[in-house]
Amino acid sequence: MLRNMRFTNPELQAKVEQWVADTGCPVEDLVEDLMKGYFDELAKTQKTLDSRYDDIKNGKVKMIPGEEAFARLKAKSEARRKARK
Repeated sequence: MLRNMRFTNPELQAKVEQWVADTGCPVEDLVEDLMKGYFDELAKTQKTLDSRYDDIKNGKVKMIPGEEAFARLKAKSEARRKARK
Protein backbone atom coordinates (compact mmCIF):
# COMPACT_ATOMS: atom_id res chain seq x y z
CA MET A 1 0.00 0.00 0.00
CA LEU A 2 2.73 2.52 0.92
CA ARG A 3 5.30 1.40 -1.65
CA ASN A 4 4.19 4.19 -3.97
CA MET A 5 4.04 6.81 -1.22
CA ARG A 6 5.20 10.21 -2.36
CA PHE A 7 5.85 13.13 -0.05
CA THR A 8 5.29 16.71 -1.16
CA ASN A 9 8.65 17.69 0.36
CA PRO A 10 11.41 16.48 -2.00
CA GLU A 11 14.05 16.48 0.76
CA LEU A 12 11.87 14.26 2.94
CA GLN A 13 11.18 11.98 -0.03
CA ALA A 14 14.91 11.67 -0.67
CA LYS A 15 15.60 10.84 2.99
CA VAL A 16 12.94 8.13 3.00
CA GLU A 17 14.26 6.64 -0.24
CA GLN A 18 17.84 6.73 1.09
CA TRP A 19 16.80 5.07 4.36
CA VAL A 20 14.99 2.32 2.48
CA ALA A 21 17.99 1.83 0.19
CA ASP A 22 20.51 1.80 3.06
CA THR A 23 18.58 -0.51 5.36
CA GLY A 24 16.63 -2.66 2.95
CA CYS A 25 13.70 -2.04 5.27
CA PRO A 26 10.39 -1.68 3.41
CA VAL A 27 8.86 1.79 3.55
CA GLU A 28 5.82 0.25 5.27
CA ASP A 29 7.99 -0.85 8.22
CA LEU A 30 9.68 2.55 8.39
CA VAL A 31 6.37 4.41 8.48
CA GLU A 32 4.94 1.98 11.03
CA ASP A 33 7.97 2.43 13.32
CA LEU A 34 7.82 6.21 12.95
CA MET A 35 4.11 6.35 13.73
CA LYS A 36 4.51 4.09 16.76
CA GLY A 37 7.32 6.31 18.06
CA TYR A 38 5.29 9.42 17.36
CA PHE A 39 2.25 8.20 19.28
CA ASP A 40 4.39 6.88 22.15
CA GLU A 41 6.08 10.29 22.44
CA LEU A 42 2.74 12.08 22.14
CA ALA A 43 1.30 10.00 25.02
CA LYS A 44 4.42 10.69 27.12
CA THR A 45 4.15 14.43 26.44
CA GLN A 46 0.46 14.44 27.31
CA LYS A 47 1.18 12.65 30.59
CA THR A 48 3.90 15.20 31.44
CA LEU A 49 1.64 18.14 30.62
CA ASP A 50 -1.21 16.69 32.67
CA SER A 51 1.12 16.19 35.62
CA ARG A 52 2.53 19.71 35.38
CA TYR A 53 -0.97 21.17 35.11
CA ASP A 54 -2.02 19.24 38.22
CA ASP A 55 1.09 20.53 40.04
CA ILE A 56 0.20 24.12 39.14
CA LYS A 57 -3.46 23.65 40.03
CA ASN A 58 -2.60 22.10 43.41
CA GLY A 59 -0.07 24.83 44.21
CA LYS A 60 2.97 22.51 44.13
CA VAL A 61 4.57 24.64 41.43
CA LYS A 62 4.64 28.42 41.31
CA MET A 63 4.11 29.98 37.91
CA ILE A 64 6.67 32.52 36.73
CA PRO A 65 5.63 35.51 34.60
CA GLY A 66 6.97 35.31 31.04
CA GLU A 67 9.19 38.36 31.38
CA GLU A 68 10.82 36.96 34.51
CA ALA A 69 11.37 33.55 32.90
CA PHE A 70 12.95 35.22 29.86
CA ALA A 71 15.21 37.34 32.07
CA ARG A 72 16.37 34.23 33.97
CA LEU A 73 17.18 32.39 30.72
CA LYS A 74 19.02 35.41 29.37
CA ALA A 75 21.07 35.70 32.57
CA LYS A 76 21.97 32.00 32.45
CA SER A 77 23.04 32.29 28.81
CA GLU A 78 25.20 35.31 29.55
CA ALA A 79 26.80 33.56 32.54
CA ARG A 80 27.64 30.52 30.37
CA ARG A 81 29.16 32.70 27.68
CA LYS A 82 31.34 34.45 30.27
CA ALA A 83 32.38 31.13 31.82
CA ARG A 84 33.59 29.86 28.42
CA LYS A 85 35.94 32.81 27.94
